[in-house]
Amino acid sequence: MNRPAAVEIAYECMRFLITHNPTNATLNKFTEELKKFEVNTLVRVCDATYDKAPVEKEGIQVLSCFD
Repeated sequence: MNRPAAVEIAYECMRFLITHNPTNATLNKFTEELKKFEVNTLVRVCDATYDKAPVEKEGIQVLSCFD
């Protein structure tokens, strides 16, 4: 399944990256995309569909609206 490309939104001194919800199968590519955009904090706003440990191992903090 093709996913839409990530969209970056800048507001004042903040930057937001809007992406699809990955799965464990697509997590490596997803993490590469996050690193490309220099993401340091990821906020999940939908149900978790992947293990956050590999993302955190790359130095990206993972927060969830549902914890």
